Formats: sequence, C-alpha cells, structure tokens
Amino acid sequence: MVKAVKLRKGLDIRLRGVAALTDTEVARGRTFSLSPDDFPGVVPKVTVKEGSRVLAGDPLFVNKHATEVSFASPVSGVVTAVERGERRKVLSIKVEADDINEYRMFDVPDLQSATAEDVKDAILKAGLFGYITQLPYAVCTTPDANPKAIFVSAFRDMPLAADFMYELAGEEQSFQAGITALSKINDVYIGISKQEETTLGNVKDATVTIFQGKCPAGNVGVQINHTLPVNKGETVWTADPMTVIFIGRLFLTGKTDLRRKIAVAGSEVINPSYSSVTVGQNIGEIVKGRIKDGNVRIIKGNPLTGVRACKKCHIGPFTSEITVIPEGDDADEMLGWIMP
Repeated sequence: MVKAVKLRKGLDIRLRGVAALTDTEVARGRTFSLSPDDFPGVVPKVTVKEGSRVLAGDPLFVNKHATEVSFASPVSGVVTAVERGERRKVLSIKVEADDINEYRMFDVPDLQSATAEDVKDAILKAGLFGYITQLPYAVCTTPDANPKAIFVSAFRDMPLAADFMYELAGEEQSFQAGITALSKINDVYIGISKQEETTLGNVKDATVTIFQGKCPAGNVGVQINHTLPVNKGETVWTADPMTVIFIGRLFLTGKTDLRRKIAVAGSEVINPSYSSVTVGQNIGEIVKGRIKDGNVRIIKGNPLTGVRACKKCHIGPFTSEITVIPEGDDADEMLGWIMP
C-alpha cells in the first residue's frame, strides 16, 4: 500500500506561460559543452586535450577529490576548447559533435544478480556517478560515502516547472531499471504526487510515498524530512528522476545516453512547449525563434531556483526547463520596489 503524506504549508505560484504537452523540434547544433560548475562540490581535473576525439560516454574531466568519479561527454566528436577563467579555473569543455552520435559501449552486469559494488562500478565507468547528489550540503557524492537511503522526487511543483510525467512517456522501462540499480546500493524512496499514482504507484524495488500539498511538496529535502529524517552524522543520496532514467538506459543498452526532454516556458515564449535535447546543448539553438521581442531574462531552470542564462549557455545535467520572463527593468516607476 502506498503511503500518503499531506502537507499543510506552502504556496503554489502560478505564472503565465506553462509549457503545453506538445513537442517542438529544435536544431541540434554542433557545439556541446560540459561545465564543472554544474556539478556542486566538484574540483575538476581535465582528462582530454584540445583536438582529441571522444565518444559519447568518454570522460572529459574527473573529480580531484575522487578521481574515479568521471564526467562523460554527452556526444561524440572533437574537443575544440578547454575554457578557463581566473586562476585557470576550468569553466567548460567544448566538443564539436559528429552528425551521428557514436557511443562508448560498457559491460554492465545483470541487474538481477548484480551486487552494490557491481552497480557502483558500472555507473562510475559510464561517467554518471557525479549525477547523484549527497545530503547534507547538496554536493556530488563519492563512492566511499555510505548513504542511509536514496531519495528520488518524481514530480515538480515549482512555477513553470516541467511535467515529469510527460518526460517519462516511453521511458518507463528505463526508469524502473534505474530504480532497481539504485536499490542494489541501498533502500530507495520515491516521492510522487496524487496524479502520478496510476503510473508510478507500483514501481518495484522502492518505497513510494504520495505527497499532497502545495509547493514545495516536490522538494526532495521536504520529502526526506517527512519520510526518513537525516540525523547528525548521517548522509543520504538524492537523484533527479532524469538521472534515474540515464542510469536505467545504461543497464539496458550499455550506453551513456544523455538525451532528455525539457520544457521551454514563460510568458515571453511563443507557444511554450517541450523539446528533445541533449545535455550540453546550446540554449540559443533551443530558443531560436521562440522568444518575443523585448527585454527578457532567460533562466536555466524555473524562476524560483534557476540561474540566469544567455543564448551562449548550455543545458546543464539537471536542467528540466528553460524559462523566459520579462526582465522588468524597462518600467519607469517612482520609488520602484520601495513604493508604499
């Protein structure tokens, strides 16, 4: 029986421009970029050189604090630039993509007989281990961490957030495989909404909890607090639902396949809808011809928790939506925000 938790506090912020449940085709582009800044807590060490050729799944950089944790190239192609900032900080690694993706094939164990170490080793080799986050501190985890449990929030309730049920369509088998793989490491807890009970209420190898209430009911930290609170000295792992699908694809196909569906939403978007993209894809290609004229702000993520972006930026590993809203600095208001 699925447990239900009702939250009394919260507030749903309703903004104009919610993405319609339809797809809009976008140009794939040629240049893809992966940035260490998208992975909190990672100190990068670049493992490729400009001009070297990589396959999708080959490591571009590793975590200096745990060199076995690598971060895979989302596409096959040629490394064109290792961009650095002040004090030679690594900003991004750019790859000029092939017309057709070539994947590095990995030997993956059978999930029915695999051990926790087998699953960890496969995820590490495929460059996906850094997609798992550790709480407290919300940083990318390392293999030596011993989590109390693994949590997945399978719904989003932030303003203009993407609908995971639409992203999940056609990927149900990959999602189940990802949950089964994570369950080999430790107990898995999934938080869902009431509307998702029919689809996700019977997920195997996990404890499913329905969270009823307003935003931030979909926040994984809130779900942990109401399911299995973290005590002093304990850690838990969290995984974005798309990360679960990435892991599931790995065990089903032997590939690091970082394709995903994102929402392009906001009041300044023409016909807000979804698009199929790849991690690292250029945002300018995705929003081309879809933004209204005027002074606007592009946000990588939702308006509450996302970060400001531009057309030269790229899709991050945890980006589920691109939102475009008015900048708001073109209004001539007396006293501005301090107006009584």
